[in-house]
Amino acid sequence: MTYSGQVKVGGPADVHELKDLMITKIAVGPMNNNAYLLRCRATDEQLLIDAADEGRTLLGMIGDDGIASVVTTHQHGDHWQALSEVVSATGARTYAGREDAAGIPVPTDVPVDDGDVIRVGQVELTARHLVGHTPGSIALVYDDPHGHPHVFTGDCLFPGGVGNTRKDPEAFASLIGDVEAKIFDVLPDETWVYPGHGDDTTLGAERPHLPEWHARGW
Repeated sequence: MTYSGQVKVGGPADVHELKDLMITKIAVGPMNNNAYLLRCRATDEQLLIDAADEGRTLLGMIGDDGIASVVTTHQHGDHWQALSEVVSATGARTYAGREDAAGIPVPTDVPVDDGDVIRVGQVELTARHLVGHTPGSIALVYDDPHGHPHVFTGDCLFPGGVGNTRKDPEAFASLIGDVEAKIFDVLPDETWVYPGHGDDTTLGAERPHLPEWHARGW
């Protein structure tokens, strides 16, 4: 089956099969949050991005192999509602951006800074600190050696714009500046974008609209 990235709460997960990594996307909770399960194909180690909600659903997706790690992209509550349940059931290490860790009620085992590498088996993910939606939001970049990059953006980048900065011009300038410098300026158009809510996109689909985003201020 071809991966579409289109999932809905209560519906099935969608699986993006890469040569070294399997990415399973599922939608959970009342705010239609996306959670992503990454599995290294060489070692079968697994990592979860955002234990957002519906712990039973997430644990069912994780399966009997468990997870080694769970990364929380930022401190907003809709992205960690099931974190305590998932960590209690799996014993997973917890990762979050250093500046957001205090806002997450489950202790962060590994505070993450810009450029840090998080590993799932033999696969490496590079953290990008993007300031504006929250002080410590992070995106995770997988530079697939067999194809194009993949980036998990939390609530910092969606189809149609950057994340909510609450009509704060300074926060918007910070977020769009970081997203441009650390995502658009260094990754190609083919880069696949997995956001914290809703459908996926690519940098190529969004890049032409950057001037519009600047002009509208959100």
